[in-house]
Amino acid sequence: MSHNHGPTFKDEMQYESLRDDGMSKENAVRIANTPNSKAARKRGQSSPYEEWTKNELYERAQEIDISGRSQMTKEEIIDAFRHH
Repeated sequence: MSHNHGPTFKDEMQYESLRDDGMSKENAVRIANTPNSKAARKRGQSSPYEEWTKNELYERAQEIDISGRSQMTKEEIIDAFRHH
């Protein structure tokens, strides 16, 4: 059953599907609101961050607005994802 979560959701069906699969609300919102990202296409089933290139990590950090990302190393960006 679908719930009305307001206008902040770009893809309500995807959000509901992710929540039904047990994903946290925060992660489901991020994925449902991220157009054409790897996370959106894979429905959150992406490879470990360590396997991503620094550029891929940077682009994802930009999508979710991690501050200070341009000065971070690959390891620092990964740490920021895990503590965001």
